[in-house]
Amino acid sequence: MALFLLFALANMLVACRSDPEGAEEGVGTQRAIQNKGSDTIVNLALAWAETYGAIHPEISIAVTGGGSGTGIASLINGTVDIANASRKMKDEEIEDARANGIEPIQHTIAVDALAIILHPDNPVDKLTIPQLSDIFTGKITNWREVGGNDAPIILVSRETNSGTHVYFLEEVVRKGEKENTDIFAPQTLLMPSSVGITSEVRRNPRAIGYDGLGYVDPEHEKVLAVAPEAGLPFIMPTVATAADNSYPLSRGLFMYTAGEATGVLADYLDWIMGPEGQQIVIDLGFVPLPDSE
Repeated sequence: MALFLLFALANMLVACRSDPEGAEEGVGTQRAIQNKGSDTIVNLALAWAETYGAIHPEISIAVTGGGSGTGIASLINGTVDIANASRKMKDEEIEDARANGIEPIQHTIAVDALAIILHPDNPVDKLTIPQLSDIFTGKITNWREVGGNDAPIILVSRETNSGTHVYFLEEVVRKGEKENTDIFAPQTLLMPSSVGITSEVRRNPRAIGYDGLGYVDPEHEKVLAVAPEAGLPFIMPTVATAADNSYPLSRGLFMYTAGEATGVLADYLDWIMGPEGQQIVIDLGFVPLPDSE
């Protein structure tokens, strides 16, 4: 009996071992890929997982959000196969990963335009990045200062763990200036999700927020044209202007793996960046990779 139990236990351990290619191997031929991170990417990642799972029922893909920082931290800790991020990893995050024996590899999986959104009743229809910086740092506090109504401005942002928050901080609040240390005004409302931002903007005519283009509904939110600075053209965020980088707040969306992807992970990433995966990018309102068109 003791020998039998030892043999059975050994078989169980073999069946549940971690796959060296990054995906967990279960009983039989089932594979499980753990995918976590950016809330900007989460709907896209869920659509990819559902479609790919229907094509490859032997592959199980678990997708969760929580923000880019959460996904990256999980990759550093070795608890996920793929980290979704709407920003690039920071130098200190890469160092932490390497200290844990992990070499993070970046995969660009789509392009996004960060849209500035207002309540539809707000008469303002365009702003420069310096104006947006002054608004979100609290230097401009009334809509009349930028051509709007005489009303206080309500600032709405993603929470600090969000890659979208980090991108907006660096490219808008700090205007892309490396030495700039400006921060969001203390009265800024921090929302845990894109839905939180859109909900506040839709109900409050004084609010201003930002969101990925794929989450914007022009029927319920007003989208602003943005110029890099005064005197330059104001550009609306669209698939076309994000693809050709004429819209000043275009950005890549990323997946990170621990080392070069191989096996089932490589197959999945190849599919995401191929015609079928990139068609889903288009269907959800994001911008496909240039070489996939």
